[in-house]
Amino acid sequence: MTPEPNAVVHDVLARLAEASRAGLTGVLNGSGILLHTNLGRAPLAREALDAIDDTARGASNLEYDLSTGRRGSRYDRLGPLLRAATGAEDLLVVNNCAAAVLLVLDTFARAPDGSGREVVVARNQLIEIGGGFRLPDVLARSGAVLVEVGATNKVYAADYARALTPRTALLLRAHASNYRIDGFTADVSGAELAALGARAGVPVVEDLGSGALSDLRAYGLPHERTVQDAIGEGIDLVAFSGDKLLGGPQAGIVAGRSALVKRMRANPLLRALRVGSITLAALGATLRLHLDPAARERIPFYRMLAAPLDALHARAAALAARLDGLDLRAERADGYVGAGALPTAPFASVALAWHAPRGGVDAAAARLRCGAPAVVARVDGDRVLIDLRTIPPERDGDLAAALEAAG
Repeated sequence: MTPEPNAVVHDVLARLAEASRAGLTGVLNGSGILLHTNLGRAPLAREALDAIDDTARGASNLEYDLSTGRRGSRYDRLGPLLRAATGAEDLLVVNNCAAAVLLVLDTFARAPDGSGREVVVARNQLIEIGGGFRLPDVLARSGAVLVEVGATNKVYAADYARALTPRTALLLRAHASNYRIDGFTADVSGAELAALGARAGVPVVEDLGSGALSDLRAYGLPHERTVQDAIGEGIDLVAFSGDKLLGGPQAGIVAGRSALVKRMRANPLLRALRVGSITLAALGATLRLHLDPAARERIPFYRMLAAPLDALHARAAALAARLDGLDLRAERADGYVGAGALPTAPFASVALAWHAPRGGVDAAAARLRCGAPAVVARVDGDRVLIDLRTIPPERDGDLAAALEAAG
């Protein structure tokens, strides 16, 4: 039986739409999670995009010293900016924070004969990050020997001191990503651990993860430990991300003592972990915005944090009035930072709530995800919630079109 021409056309269009969704495409993040790991984490500032365009459209001085006319180092391109932003003596940029930790372990926890040396970690910091990757597995893959100290809820400086042996390579702290332990607890501060490491002659490394360079208390949130906090407490090496609270591209940064960074620069593994000109350009532009407090909110993450509730409510009300054929209302909602930072600290936001749409809320949310542009919302009871804090105001027209098509 010959299919109807219209059916063939409909089927072809449906297959093409499905194929386009399988590739990388932009979406509108209405989840209320500012740094959504599955949605690309931090959106880039206009300045970062312009820097990418300027660098990527032609040749650049990636490994060329314009002053001498000789070969230069890509690792020197962001040195002054990173030193000014963090207070560290020296730094190194690799392709993500996990790579930064791996490079640290490979450099310092591998003996000359290739055997693993000991890395001391508190039991309450043996974390699992996204995708099922666990810190003990990273340590094992690097060849390091894990030495656990303390209990799940309590660890003391004396626990670390008792674990020291001639084969101890590092004392390691890890950021509590996506969880908190409260109640009957005790922990060791960065300053205490740094002091112990200095007395023992053992470097102290902190996997900070989130990469905060600014105090989030300015935005009404609890304090999230910053890179400057860790460096100021005497931590020898701090590893952190470029695409989380820093608000830049995916990258891993190691900041700390120049003698230790120099050893990592000499590690052959660094070549497998290095970043290209596009990452360096975007990261440099983002750091310049951080260094100017008046310009920080041009970084989209900080612009989202700073958006006033009354402005969000006005946007939601305007969209509801524009789409009066749909049952849309402005409602208060809870948003989250995301990317492992402040997991138990919601902050007030405003969502456009779509009540009991045709076919049910799950089907409506699916229509939004499969539209053009794709809109990622969340389902709450009989409502589809689209948080406007995580959608740029200039995209409200696109959101309205997507809702109208999905309605």
